[in-house]
Amino acid sequence: MFGVSNSLLRYWESEFNIIKPRKTSNGNRLYTKKDIDTIKIIYHLVKEKGFTLDGAKKKLKESGPNKLQVNVDVSEKLKSLKEFLSELKDQI
Repeated sequence: MFGVSNSLLRYWESEFNIIKPRKTSNGNRLYTKKDIDTIKIIYHLVKEKGFTLDGAKKKLKESGPNKLQVNVDVSEKLKSLKEFLSELKDQI
């Protein structure tokens, strides 16, 4: 979904205590929607905005996940619109 390795997700779990997937009896992780949304925010801050992990932690603490989720949603919609406009331009 995010194009990152399993080990990176595990590392983020250890660094951000708000990611708490349930584990099955054979060790598979089951992520809730809240976990996925949190990972999406962390991904956005670290991979797209260039924050360090400490910077991402600070930003999450300052702004809260709900406000940051709105920013991530807007960013995704803008990317989608940009792709659409680029395709439209190529067709013209």
